[in-house]
Amino acid sequence: MMKLGLLSAILPDYTFEEVFDYAASVGFKCVEVCCWPVGSAARRYAGVTHIEVNGISREKMDYYLDYAEKSGVKISSLAYYPNPLDSDLEARKVAVDHIMTLIDVSSQMGINMITTFIGKDKSKSVEENLALYKEVWTPIVRFAESKNVKIAIENCPMYFTKDEFPGGNNLASTPAIWREMFKLIDSRNLGLNFDPSHFCLLMADYIKPIYEFRDRIFHIHLKDMKVCQDKLNEYGAFSYPSLWHTPKLPGLGCVDFGAFCGALNEIGFDGYACVEIEDRAFEGSIEKTKSGIEQSYRYMRQFV
Repeated sequence: MMKLGLLSAILPDYTFEEVFDYAASVGFKCVEVCCWPVGSAARRYAGVTHIEVNGISREKMDYYLDYAEKSGVKISSLAYYPNPLDSDLEARKVAVDHIMTLIDVSSQMGINMITTFIGKDKSKSVEENLALYKEVWTPIVRFAESKNVKIAIENCPMYFTKDEFPGGNNLASTPAIWREMFKLIDSRNLGLNFDPSHFCLLMADYIKPIYEFRDRIFHIHLKDMKVCQDKLNEYGAFSYPSLWHTPKLPGLGCVDFGAFCGALNEIGFDGYACVEIEDRAFEGSIEKTKSGIEQSYRYMRQFV
């Protein structure tokens, strides 16, 4: 049975303890814990740190694990979503080094999973990026194998805003690219953090890939998306999508979560499925944020 959880990014001002106490009070079974380097926010929902992994002691790791266990809420993964293929070599190095640290800490804590992005050099072609991916990610994946850690890559294209044009900041957005990625780096430790909402942006089927990539789905994000047809008519699909789409709470957009969760049940997925809140209608106060989280929980409990 899937475990319904929460991505901690939506509660940036909460401590680790406050996140887990709140998650337990709502009824969540797990939390995907954000572990960005302190002070590294570069966009909305980034730069959130609920576990500081750099220099973390064994005592502190055990403290977090014990606190989670006492709360009855599991840590689903350690999360960090940078651009490890950044054209800026210093930014790339920072991202890769932190991912390596995350893998090591996840292994030591017995979590054995991280959630992240492949990244992309938005000035290069897909083919050039695949070659770059093989170069950069092969040592990362081999390190994860040595530590018995799964890497779950979210399929978000990171192609929403003007600054992310022309090519987006995450290569791993489509089934065709996933096939190439898994061929180029053959490892059972490399898989997906599957988010159906991004297929709405691509105007693609989010059910069929569940069956093809059933053995590669390590983690789930539960987020919805609304495409505003009047704005799409105005700007066109070749404009950057923040002009004509908006992230929504589960059930308020285009995703059929009954069909989605039904397909996951059919393949026997029994892992972690975490609500990701990015709905601007539920921002502005902690009361609004909690309202959005709790509405999402109630809605998803129909299926999970």
